[in-house]
Amino acid sequence: MAIQQKWLVSVPAATLWTASDSSREIDFEAITNPVNLDSWLEKLTYEPRLELCDGNLVQSQVLYGEEVIILEEKDGWVHVVVPSQPSSKDGRGYPGWLPKAQLTKNEDWKLDRRMAAVIQKKKATLYSNDREPELVLSYQTILPVLKEEAEWIQVQTPEGAGYLKPEDVQVYETIEAIRKGSGKDIIDAGEQFIGLPYLWGGMSSFGYDCSGFSYSMCKANGFIIPRDAHDQAEAGYSVELDAIEPGDLLFFAYEEGKGKLHHVGIYYGDGKLLHSPNTGKTIEIIDLKDTIYEKELCAARRYWQETEE
Repeated sequence: MAIQQKWLVSVPAATLWTASDSSREIDFEAITNPVNLDSWLEKLTYEPRLELCDGNLVQSQVLYGEEVIILEEKDGWVHVVVPSQPSSKDGRGYPGWLPKAQLTKNEDWKLDRRMAAVIQKKKATLYSNDREPELVLSYQTILPVLKEEAEWIQVQTPEGAGYLKPEDVQVYETIEAIRKGSGKDIIDAGEQFIGLPYLWGGMSSFGYDCSGFSYSMCKANGFIIPRDAHDQAEAGYSVELDAIEPGDLLFFAYEEGKGKLHHVGIYYGDGKLLHSPNTGKTIEIIDLKDTIYEKELCAARRYWQETEE
């Protein structure tokens, strides 16, 4: 019988694995609580990084404070769906497996009833009640606000309460009030991550994959879009390739655009692409002209247009 309980992620970024036995010995620091993502990623040289994708080991990532629904439990692991990451794989949210140790049950999570603090810096420190550094959180982590002070924002955490610095966050009256940005705003959000190494399944400022990057930059501007590239290519507004504008998502398929869709990036303007390419590379801006991407370009979608008045 499915458990169907709502739990919260209690580590800065929880890796969503394909199965309960997908993680390897080298991944130990990514499946514990506390995690050590920097140390884990430093140890992941090219081959073990590539295996995350080629071995179908990882599906996605889930940020601190994000809600998951537990479907079943097995040997310290839980099969979950992530409601904040829409997917054609499951109408309830993106499916995968997490170590139960990285989740906390919280029946009084106030995100839908309180002001929301959204982290705007690439990374921000969460401080304890004693104002001691506790965790380093990712860009776009969202936590309920308990109290605003001159020098601190008190936030609810999965375990209780903590503090963020006002300069690291934007506070909104509700999560629904998060500002809807323009195409240029999507570009501006993405530019700050130029040089960040690609991470398969990445949905955090510790590393993004191609669709995790497009998802997160749209999320930063108030748009929740599907998690995967092939789903992103089916939603939003269709845009003719001769009418693309900065902030539109561009999609690429094998066989010179006629085969299976395999990549997404953000149109930068002036014939350029802002994207997280693949394992071994970093987020970059490139000219599309005379590249494989120019040949494989097959579709464009606009999300930022949906709330224009």
